Amino acid sequence: MKNRWIGTAAGILCMALLLGGCRIGNHEIMVSGSLTDKQVFKMEHTVLGLKEAKVYLANYQNIYGTAYGLDLWRHDFGDQSLTEYVKDLTIEELVRVVCMDLLAETREMALTEEETDGMREAAKEYYASLTKEELAYLGVSENDLFEYYTHYALAQKLYHSLISSVNEEVSDDEARVIEIMQIFVEDQGSASEVSRKLKDGDDFASLANTYNQLDSIQVTVARDDLPKEVEEEAFQLDNGEISGKIKTEDGYYFVKCLNKYEEELTEANKSNIVEKREKEAFDDVYNAFVDGLSSEWNQELWEGLELDTGEAIATDSFFETYEKYSVEK
Repeated sequence: MKNRWIGTAAGILCMALLLGGCRIGNHEIMVSGSLTDKQVFKMEHTVLGLKEAKVYLANYQNIYGTAYGLDLWRHDFGDQSLTEYVKDLTIEELVRVVCMDLLAETREMALTEEETDGMREAAKEYYASLTKEELAYLGVSENDLFEYYTHYALAQKLYHSLISSVNEEVSDDEARVIEIMQIFVEDQGSASEVSRKLKDGDDFASLANTYNQLDSIQVTVARDDLPKEVEEEAFQLDNGEISGKIKTEDGYYFVKCLNKYEEELTEANKSNIVEKREKEAFDDVYNAFVDGLSSEWNQELWEGLELDTGEAIATDSFFETYEKYSVEK
C-alpha cells in the first residue's frame, strides 16, 4: 500500500498544531529561553535540531513555491505570506514526527534491518543530489540525512500501525453521492408559498431562482453534507422526484433529485471515508499521548529564520526519495 499521511501531498498530518497560540491540540507548549540557537523544539528528552528543520523547510519551500508550474513567491496571499505558510507547514510536520517517534518508543516499536537499510540508501541518494550551495546552506552530512530519514520512517510506521485495524470496506450506499436541486428559505411564509406553487405544478428550477437563499441551487452531495432531516429525505428520492417541505433548525428545504447515484463521485468518496476513519483512529491515540508530554519551542529562532528562495536552493526530493526506498508501498 502506498504511504499515505492525512493531508497535503507532501505528507502533512492534520493534527491541529497552533504554535502561534503555543498549543498542540489541547497541549500547551512552553516558549523556551533555554534552547540553543541550534535547537528548534524539544519534547520530553527529544530535541529537534535546526539542521533537520532546514532540510524540511528547503524541500517544502520548493515543493509549494513552484506548485502547478507557477512562481508562487511573487503572488499576494493576503493576511498570510507564502513564507509564513511554508514555515507553519514545516514546523507542523516536524513536531508531528517528534511526537510520533516518542509514541513509537513507548510502544517499543523500531525499524527493521530492511527498513533501516532502505533509509540508508535514501540518505545516500538524496545527499548525492544536493549541490555545493545546498550542502552549504543545509550544513548536513550523509549520516545526518540518514538520521532524519529514520525519524520520518518510524513516524510513518507508527501511523500505519495505528490505522491498520481500520475497516476499508465502504458500501455503495454509505459513499453514495447524489445530484440535487435545492430551495432553502428561512421563514415559514416563503416556505408555504413554495410548497403551494410546487403542488400547482410550477417549475422547480424557476422557483429556486426566485426563492432560494443558499449560494447554490444545483449541487452534488454526499452523506453528512446536508442537515440530517434533509439528508433523510434527499437520499430516498428517485430521479426527478421532489420532496415535500422539510423543516430544519435554520429554515425550510425543498429538494429535487436529479441523479440518485453519481457513480464516479461515489467511488471517489469511498477513499475520503476511509481516510476519515483513519484520521479518527489515529487522533484517538495521538491526542491522548501528546496531552501528557512536556515540550519547549524556540519561538525566537524559528520566527527569525529566513527562507533562501533563490535559484541556488532548489532541492525538493527529500520525501520523494523516501517513498522510493520505503518498505511500505
